[in-house]
Amino acid sequence: MIDVSIVIVSYNSHADLERCLASLHEPSPEVTHEIIVVDNDSSDDSADAARHWRDVRVIELDANRGFAAASNTGIREGASDLILLLNSDTIVPTGATDMLVRELRNRPDVAVVGPRLVDVTGRPELSFGRMISPLAEWRQKRLMQGLDRLDPEVLRRVEAMTRQEQWPDWVSGACLLVRRTDAETAGLIDERYFMYLEDVDFCAAIRAGGRRVFFTPSVEIVHLRGRSAARAPAATSAAYRRSQIAFYQKHHPIFARLLRVYLRARGVSPHLEPAPPR
Repeated sequence: MIDVSIVIVSYNSHADLERCLASLHEPSPEVTHEIIVVDNDSSDDSADAARHWRDVRVIELDANRGFAAASNTGIREGASDLILLLNSDTIVPTGATDMLVRELRNRPDVAVVGPRLVDVTGRPELSFGRMISPLAEWRQKRLMQGLDRLDPEVLRRVEAMTRQEQWPDWVSGACLLVRRTDAETAGLIDERYFMYLEDVDFCAAIRAGGRRVFFTPSVEIVHLRGRSAARAPAATSAAYRRSQIAFYQKHHPIFARLLRVYLRARGVSPHLEPAPPR
């Protein structure tokens, strides 16, 4: 029996993917595992880079179907009762996968575990939080902007927050370990989200089933955040707005209408209607 299925979604991330896969082999996790790379029709030979590793299973999609749909493909193909969703722009230190699996195995009331995410310099990322609402999203963005500006007060605050165990409403999908039974009970990840906010929505669906989400500072993963935005800022911004509309339509429908009016007033309306669920 495989202890964990590691699912990595890739889209034109050749160098990042190679780095991520190398980190999973230097050395490999001690827990029995499989690695599944789901490639979203990349044009940069990402799939071929993944095949360099003989133990990596590569699934090539015929179009860029987005993070949620590609993750679901990997989840369905996995053989383990535990699924580790991992961004291609992460670096997994030795022992991190083993520790995450151990944390979840030791907590039967927990469905999802997320680690502490840091950048290459060791600065923390705010990778968990309360259920998104207009006010909660504003607060989260303020903190993230402070981190990006290297604001000393914000850095101290986030450093303290991420050094403590937390029972948040969600943890980042950049590195998220989930029990298959809980993922399936939640209906997997809502595929209306092309990218962004799918992790918050996924955790909300899992919590709706009476299960818990846990953040552990005892495991650190390096996350090279912002690569997608740097490569294609306009497309990334449009994808975020579509996900934002989808999220608020699902969880705060009154505000969704106000958000549409606000965005159109600002001239920001790049096909704001989300895709229908599949």
